[in-house]
Amino acid sequence: MTTDILRDFERVSPDLVRQAAEYQAAILADVNGRRGALHGRIAALRPRMKLAGPALTVEVRPGDNLMIHAAMALAKPGDVLVIDGKGDQTAALMGTIMMTACKQLGIAGVVIDGAVRDSLEIDEMDFPVFSVGTNPNGPTKNVPGRIGHPITCGGVNVRSGDLVVADADGVFVGERERVAALLPLARKKVEDETARIAGIKKGNTAASWLLPALRTAGVLKEGESL
Repeated sequence: MTTDILRDFERVSPDLVRQAAEYQAAILADVNGRRGALHGRIAALRPRMKLAGPALTVEVRPGDNLMIHAAMALAKPGDVLVIDGKGDQTAALMGTIMMTACKQLGIAGVVIDGAVRDSLEIDEMDFPVFSVGTNPNGPTKNVPGRIGHPITCGGVNVRSGDLVVADADGVFVGERERVAALLPLARKKVEDETARIAGIKKGNTAASWLLPALRTAGVLKEGESL
């Protein structure tokens, strides 16, 4: 077995994935210390697209998708392909044919630091894709890469088996060992924000933290107010 393909790794559990899918990527990133959000260049192909699942990592050379085909053959239903395409936008690494196959295989979605094509057809099939953008150029299929090994995607370290949650705001990746601890924090944050929004709608628009923060920053002197 080539060491470029790592088949044996632990995935975040389906139950934790199901629970995490109830939260926005932004909520999870906030309770994770504002860490884990991929660079904003990686965005939903259409704003309604959402996904959640364990990562299956793929590293490719710019413009070559050989190892993505191999990863699709190895993926388990529910996996999210997370592809380090080096941010290249000169050629699409995936299109309608590959996305159709991914959907048929039960893959939960694709996150790719690179370009895709056939965006209208992907939109029609309602398969969640998060990419740097689109390009009509096709890829080559000649260059080896790696599957299952740690990668960097959108500036974030990603390991196979880590949690991926993505929506209109972007993509969050959480270390699989931390997911269980993040969920109660996410629940509390949602409850707190819901209460805060309800208060704002009743006219309580003042932020209790603002004046102390302005004084700490030196904008206001002690005793001064806005």
